[in-house]
This record gives sequence, structure tokens and C-alpha cells, in this order.
Amino acid sequence: MSEEVLVDLYEYQGRDVFEKHGLPVLAGGVAQTPQEARAIAERLGRVVVKAQVKVGGRGKAGGVKLADNSDEAFERANDILGMDIKGHTVHRVMLAETASIAEEYYFSYLLDRANRTFLCIASVAGGMDIEQVAVESPDKVAKIAIDAVQGVDEAKAREIVTAAQFPAEVADQVVDIAVKLWQTFVAEDATLVEVNPLAKTDAGRVLCLDAKVTLDENAGFRHADHEAMEDKSAVDPLEQAAKAKDLNYVKLDGEVGIIGNGAGLVMSTLDVVAYAGEAFGGVKPANFLDIGGGASAEVMANGLEIVLSDPAVKSVFVNVFGGITACDAVANGIINAFALLESKGETVNKPLVVRLDGNNAEAGRAILDGANNPLVERVDTMDGAAKRAAELAAGK
Repeated sequence: MSEEVLVDLYEYQGRDVFEKHGLPVLAGGVAQTPQEARAIAERLGRVVVKAQVKVGGRGKAGGVKLADNSDEAFERANDILGMDIKGHTVHRVMLAETASIAEEYYFSYLLDRANRTFLCIASVAGGMDIEQVAVESPDKVAKIAIDAVQGVDEAKAREIVTAAQFPAEVADQVVDIAVKLWQTFVAEDATLVEVNPLAKTDAGRVLCLDAKVTLDENAGFRHADHEAMEDKSAVDPLEQAAKAKDLNYVKLDGEVGIIGNGAGLVMSTLDVVAYAGEAFGGVKPANFLDIGGGASAEVMANGLEIVLSDPAVKSVFVNVFGGITACDAVANGIINAFALLESKGETVNKPLVVRLDGNNAEAGRAILDGANNPLVERVDTMDGAAKRAAELAAGK
């Protein structure tokens, strides 16, 4: 089972993706300093300066401001850069041309996991939270299933426009946008493309004034340009290190490091450790780490290195069900991992609780017992091992 890897783009990146696929967007640029913001505004004129963070509520937090000229753009950027918006520090601002808006709409395509299909959500009530619109005015929200094979051609786009009750005077433009937005969704291997607002200007032109895009990076091998759009600075450094070692690792907020083979088993382990930790002051799992089917000494060493590099980790729970890789191979991997780490000058001083079950479990347990490593405790049951790992993490 492979881990789903999704990448949310910043608005300026989404805008560039939209422009690449022929969608109507306003001219813009991105700045990391007030000086860069001034230069962009000198080119564009009156602009809106928008904080680039992957969280909603920018406007209410003061992260979206108008600037009538380049000097004001400098000041607005200076105000916004460095702001904290819901725990996200603003490192970039997007500057975009302004438009006189007459009406605001909403349009999106997304992967509907519950119904195993693609879905279009469209509304003539845009510029606000679509979930709120769905609750307060459900008649203004159209949801249309999209067949993965048929996709969205002009006929399907007109069906969507009619269902969402777009005004006749903008229907043809929205149809064109609906087709191109679907082409963007497919071409970029996205799981979400959202425009809020899709706006009609006073001049009658329909524009994409916002761009929210989520990419499925399991398809990243098809897109050499996607890697450049990933914000490395926003990724946890341990997650970056794990990715470099081809490990499925996610940092969590806890004290018990988790290593397992198989995403399902690791997810279950997280739950069991969290439950056991309640008896020890709320001890929690520190990470998700799936080493997959092959638990060689190198793979185990890489996993242990990542987990033990987290200063929050107080103990490690290695939970393995032997299948294709037998438990005796896993046990040898664990013992040899200590030697590998020590040969690299890395001191291992945190306790490991190991539970082995499945193929050659008895042989694996015997290997661990025979090694007589004071840092390794073997517990035969999953619940018992989770309790012991939580106990050790709590310093009991």
C-alpha cells in the first residue's frame, strides 16, 4: 500500500498553472521582499497584495491589501511579509492587477473519494466559503459527477452551467473556462482545482481571480516541473530526510517513535499507542513510518536514524508482521542496524520495544533475545508492546 502524497500549491503557483492552460487570469508576480513588490507594482500599476500561505482567512488577518502605486505596494508588502497567519509565517506575497468586480461565482473539480468518482461543484454565490453556501443556500450549489472517461467537453460544461444557474450573459465564457479547467485538472494530475471567486467584471469579462490547486505527487514522475513547485522550506526537515531515503514518514506531535511494515499496520499501531498513552499522561505517537516489505539492516537503520533524530522521541516501538520478509530477517535487521548507526558515529540511547509476529516469528524472537541488547525489549503482543513503549516514553 503506497502513501498518498498531495502537494497544495500557493496561489501564485496555481495562477501560473492556470495561465499555462489558457485560463483567464490577471497579470501578477510574486515577491519575497518589499523592494521586489515595488518593482512588480511599477510594471502592473494598481495591485492587490496577497499573503502567500496555505491557509484560509488571509483577508481577515490583514494579509490582503490594495496598493494604488508602487510606493504603497512597498509598504503593504512590508506590512504583510513576516506576518503570522494561523501559525503560518508569510515569506512571499503575490501582487496581481485589480479588477472591478460585478459578480462573484465559485467553480471547482475534485476527486470524490467517498463515491469513487470526480465531482464538479459550481455556484453563483462565490467569494465565500462554499460549505457555508451549501448550508445556508443549498439551491445555489450544483454538484455534478464527472465520468473519468468522458470528462468535460462543451456539452458537459453546458450541463454544469445550466445546473448551477449561471446568468445567460456569462454562460459561454463559463463553459469555456469549465472545459479548460477540466483539461488543467487532468493534465496536471490534480486532485483539486478551485476558483473562488470566478468573477464577472463590470466590463462583462469572466476571470479566475483565485487559484487553489492540489497535485497528486504519486504521479510526479510524469511532471518534471512539479518538483520546483514544492516548498522545501515548509516541509519538516525529518520528512525531507526520510523522503531522500525513500521512506514513507510523517512527523507527528508525540513521544513514541513508530516503525512498522505496511501502512495499515502502522495506522493501527498509532491508534494503539495513543490509547495506551492515555494511562501515562497523554503520551502520543511521534511519527508514521512504514518501512514496507523489505526490512533489511540498511532499511531498518535508515528508519531508526530518522526516528531517533527527532528530539521529542523518548522510546521507539518497532511493530512488524512477518510476511514476504520473515521475522528472523527483521530481527537481524534491527540488531545490525545498531552496528550500522554506531559505525556512522551515531549513538543510540533510546529504548526500543519490538513486537514480532507472523512468518518465522519464533526465530526472530530468539535472535533478539540472543543479542542481549540492553536497549531492546521484546514484547509478544501489540497491546503489551504499545503499553511498554508508552511507559518508557513517560519515563516510568
